[in-house]
Amino acid sequence: MTTVAAYAAPAAQARLERTTIERREVGEFDVLIDIKFAGICHTDIHQVREGWGEAVFPMVPGHEIAGVVCEVGPGVTRFAVGDRVGVGCLVDSCRECENCKAGLEQHCAQGMVGTYNALGKDGEPTYGGYSEKIVVDEKYTLRIPDGLSLDVAAPLLCAGVTVYSPLKRWNAGPGKKVAILGMGGLGHMGVKVAYRLGAEVTVLSQSLRKQEDGLKLGADHYYATSDQETFEKLGGAFDLILSTVSAPLDLDTYLSLLKTGGVFVNVGVPEEPVGLNLFSVVGGRKALAGSFIGGIQETQEMLDFCAEHGCGAEIELISASEINDAYERVLASDVRYRFVIDAATI
Repeated sequence: MTTVAAYAAPAAQARLERTTIERREVGEFDVLIDIKFAGICHTDIHQVREGWGEAVFPMVPGHEIAGVVCEVGPGVTRFAVGDRVGVGCLVDSCRECENCKAGLEQHCAQGMVGTYNALGKDGEPTYGGYSEKIVVDEKYTLRIPDGLSLDVAAPLLCAGVTVYSPLKRWNAGPGKKVAILGMGGLGHMGVKVAYRLGAEVTVLSQSLRKQEDGLKLGADHYYATSDQETFEKLGGAFDLILSTVSAPLDLDTYLSLLKTGGVFVNVGVPEEPVGLNLFSVVGGRKALAGSFIGGIQETQEMLDFCAEHGCGAEIELISASEINDAYERVLASDVRYRFVIDAATI
């Protein structure tokens, strides 16, 4: 075992504090990664505060990890010392079920092994990226292309693939009108990716406070959802709405913005249940769907796409000592648009 420094929540609702954790020794097919940067995802806050249910503590969050390989196991063929790599939301799966074989490891029939707040196949808890180093099987390690700097690449390992996967699946591209609901860590990447896929992009945000940013990032239009005229003007306007919001929504109202046959895709997950009148779906042959991160192959595809199109995240780099303050700022929507921890400060 290797002892490394990390920031952990000792219990639910607790502030994160500096500590040490044990990483397993490098196995035959493992890579040891010297973490350079780790993004702060809203999921981290949900998990630390048990918003989605009982969690494993102490918890070291972080599933947006970018770093450099510093050691490889004897059987590793995909990576070498010095390679620039990333780790996303999962670090293992059964590898044998239909979903795993189809590249949908996030939907593993036996349950994916999360990068943190999970138990590995050895029965030990997994610890995430708010740490100095991490050991990961090469099959669940991603290559970060040279066209992306590591700091802006880190958030792509969750936020990037979370929006890329549904935009690709539901054919966002030329001739399609796509709305991105929410202009935060996920939403700003949704704008960037949808624009580069060739879609006509509209941002739907609570206010016009971030309008200038949205237009610079590639949006064609920007509307405030706090203005009732927005819904009157945009009724039946969109082929696809991608909701990145993690608060409860009036789904009936937003479904009214879809064209006949349109799709409303959720990637944000509120902690509370939401209601729906099924006539909002049936009446217009509309679809209400969900999308959950992406598999390993698709995540690599996303990284390559973002490198090709110069599409890193917009970040605010912080030291590890600022993590707790950053959590409060995320909850207050006071970040443009992703906090990234400089792991050298851990």
